[in-house]
Amino acid sequence: MTSLALILYSMLVAFFLYCLLNLRTLLNRHPGRLPPGPKPWPLIGNLPHLGPVPHHSIASMARKYGPLMHLRLGLVNVVVAASASVAAQFLKVHDANFSSRPPNSGAKHIAYNYQDLVFAPYGPRWRMLRKICAVHLFSTKALDDFRHVRQEEIAILTRALVSAGHAKPVNLGPLLNVCTTNALARVMLGRRVFGDGDGKADEFKQMVVELMVLAGVFNIGDFVPALEWLDLQGVAAKMKKLHGRFDSFLTDIMEEHKISQGRDRDQNHTDLLSTLISLKDNADGEGGKISDTEIKALLLDLFTAGTDTSSSTVEWAIAELIRHPKILTRAQQELNSVVGPDRLVTESDLAQLTYLQAIIKETFRLHPSTPLSLPRMAAESCEINGYFIPKGSTLLVNVWAIARDPDVWANPLEFLPERFLPGGEKPNVDIRGNDFEVIPFGAGRRICAGMSLGLRMVQLLTATLIQSFNWDLPEGQLVEKLNMDEAYGLTLQRAESLMVHPRPRLAPHVYLGLKCCQVNNVSCMGYGL
Repeated sequence: MTSLALILYSMLVAFFLYCLLNLRTLLNRHPGRLPPGPKPWPLIGNLPHLGPVPHHSIASMARKYGPLMHLRLGLVNVVVAASASVAAQFLKVHDANFSSRPPNSGAKHIAYNYQDLVFAPYGPRWRMLRKICAVHLFSTKALDDFRHVRQEEIAILTRALVSAGHAKPVNLGPLLNVCTTNALARVMLGRRVFGDGDGKADEFKQMVVELMVLAGVFNIGDFVPALEWLDLQGVAAKMKKLHGRFDSFLTDIMEEHKISQGRDRDQNHTDLLSTLISLKDNADGEGGKISDTEIKALLLDLFTAGTDTSSSTVEWAIAELIRHPKILTRAQQELNSVVGPDRLVTESDLAQLTYLQAIIKETFRLHPSTPLSLPRMAAESCEINGYFIPKGSTLLVNVWAIARDPDVWANPLEFLPERFLPGGEKPNVDIRGNDFEVIPFGAGRRICAGMSLGLRMVQLLTATLIQSFNWDLPEGQLVEKLNMDEAYGLTLQRAESLMVHPRPRLAPHVYLGLKCCQVNNVSCMGYGL
């Protein structure tokens, strides 16, 4: 053990000295002036400056060094955009130059070695995968065709919460995750994955949480390639193990689906997986045919990015409404006026619910589901605001900091939906990537492919919970003491689970339409209530 430690120590010291001797040469290769930033440490650069919650630490550094900042993480140049105007330079003016992803261990070890949509290099294969999703899952027609699925799953959750309202407090976050995952699974697979008697459901939920935690880690091996093989943080080993579990889960889903298709050849399968399997030998466009591995990688993206983000956003929204009862009351009054007390809100009502939409925008502003954008990489050197950005630089957009910029927002730390209403400070802000003050889904070519689905799900789920319930905290817990701290990961989770008592506020017959917690013979098992 001592010998091994001595060998590792000697190798690290040798590499450390090598980097020190060559650092000046590396930095002097840049012909222009780099953006300002904190002085890096030898070898590891600014990695220690990131702290336990990197989007907070980076925002703090940007207040000192400016909204366009340079960091050196290990041997990698990193540029940070921390204002709307700087983000627009990268994601609009220079979008084409920043359309690929930098190498990272998560894409390598979990996402099938960059064969998914999220981390695929920009090019024909990425465009093919993006087109498949855009046409078959996220187009207006596809979203409208599966509107009933989202409404049914939300109704199932509502009935389960009614049953639980008078019992012990419920942990809202996992219930929201079950709802969003089942809604997406019915579109992707033609069946639910939670509550159908499948014992793998709880395991899958744990896998998604673990992925988000691992994906949020700044892995030293990504920034100091010579140390990658040491896996000093143990991240790569955990990723490989998690990938094996995901691959087994997704392989079983595909095989079961193929068997089901073969058994029911006369039926018209409309789920996404059936479409993907049919495209294996008939894919059109410049990207060519799609493989089984690419199908699994795409399913992995959709299950992880399309469920946790929506459920966590709704959880933050309900927490804010509990803290601001006057806002909750106003939203309920709007729902009473537009929808009435005798039925649940539907997607067709959403366009008329202007105050609800303002609440959703304000939730996305204060609690963006991805606080630090997924990294992009400069294909070529360029100049931004007079500063030199070297080829191969990693770009991070601090979405969280931009939406709290005191130069743009009045009272930026306060939850004020009125700021998005006519007469407010930002009545016409578009959160779909056109206005950079609030970009929860990113912007440009790499904007979130599932943005339209995510917006519909978050709006309808939040509207239903506002309409159907009043919300109480557990006995003895004060509203003003509700913990709103963040736990960092790839997605923005609450540090503490939101425990609540949902109190039904509609007439009993509105809920009794879902007898025995059933909708279209779909059980609400899995909610654990």
